[in-house]
Amino acid sequence: MRIFLSSQQSLRPHAVPGYTFWEFYFKQGITEAGHEVLETPRVDWAEGLTPLNPEARACWLGETWTRTIEFIRAEHARKPIDLFLSYLFPDQVEPVAVADIQALGIPCVNFFCDNVREFTRVPHNFRGFDLHWVPEADARSLYRAAGFPFIYAPMPMWVTPELRVVPKKENRDITFIGSRDILREDLLGEAVARGLLLRLYGDGWLPGDPAAKPSPRAFGKTLANQLAFLRTHGLQGFAKRGTYQLHRLRPKDWIAQSWQPLVEREKYFRATRESQVVLGINRYPSFHHSFSKPGRYSRLRDVEAPMLGTCYLTEKAPGLEDLYDLGTEIEIYSNTNELLEKVAQLQRDPKRRANLRRLGQRRALAEHTIARSLSRIFGQLGLAA
Repeated sequence: MRIFLSSQQSLRPHAVPGYTFWEFYFKQGITEAGHEVLETPRVDWAEGLTPLNPEARACWLGETWTRTIEFIRAEHARKPIDLFLSYLFPDQVEPVAVADIQALGIPCVNFFCDNVREFTRVPHNFRGFDLHWVPEADARSLYRAAGFPFIYAPMPMWVTPELRVVPKKENRDITFIGSRDILREDLLGEAVARGLLLRLYGDGWLPGDPAAKPSPRAFGKTLANQLAFLRTHGLQGFAKRGTYQLHRLRPKDWIAQSWQPLVEREKYFRATRESQVVLGINRYPSFHHSFSKPGRYSRLRDVEAPMLGTCYLTEKAPGLEDLYDLGTEIEIYSNTNELLEKVAQLQRDPKRRANLRRLGQRRALAEHTIARSLSRIFGQLGLAA
């Protein structure tokens, strides 16, 4: 298969969190599955994630999609392209251009992984795609309500072959790797206060870190800001915002004691694979939910950590039961009490840790690969791989 890929490729770094790895994972997974990857030269897709004014965005859309259509037409004439695969946000989509690609006989599929966090209904700009790759269990109802065709498939993750074995070493660390947000800080802060010895890695945790931003986004107290918030979120959102503003602040001294620098890719994989237990957190800040009862969805980490052979303890979220045999391949918790109990149980039971590593990795590498998801997409679109 010849697959055109639009997955936040960039020509220069942008002040946008967490976009660079998607291109790498998609390219490696597609190539390993035996397919050819095509991409438009000299196009900066990630620029469309930055805050552009309307005039600048129109210019970016015009230039980006014009070059892309020209490239696809030339390549398709030389040798047929079988699939257009993208990871695009609504503001990055030009519906007319998607229709132009389809007119060439090329089906278009868009992956999006923050549906339940970003949307209450699927954006109109997504309407033109032939198929949507949806990884969150609760997002399925959004696409059904919109009448958009979709496939429910795991987050696209790829790990290098030498890491597809259970690690031989295991240290005594209980590890969380991830950027700071207000809910993660609250959960981990309570667990540490109650005795959890945690090694913490990620951006935004220390004062002065440019990534240390309030989450959800703080609003000023001007009337204009209040009215804008009400128009966007309604009275219910206004009330939910209050639960964030009024939550009890915890002491932050635990962060400096737990946090560790993590700058090298090799150190990242070593910390993930060799820790005694790796934690996942699936709650997310949103004014659609209150601070005390946040929404949850299964993250990329829920595929990556088992693929790397970890003993993985993650927060219960819709869809995890579709990925794993819970309690056998990965372990889950629902609250701080369960987190502490499960960590203590796993620390006492090396045989169970070894089984979770082995069985979780075997399941992830067998069923949750990009190759497996692509095969299902080809089948749903009637493409002969």
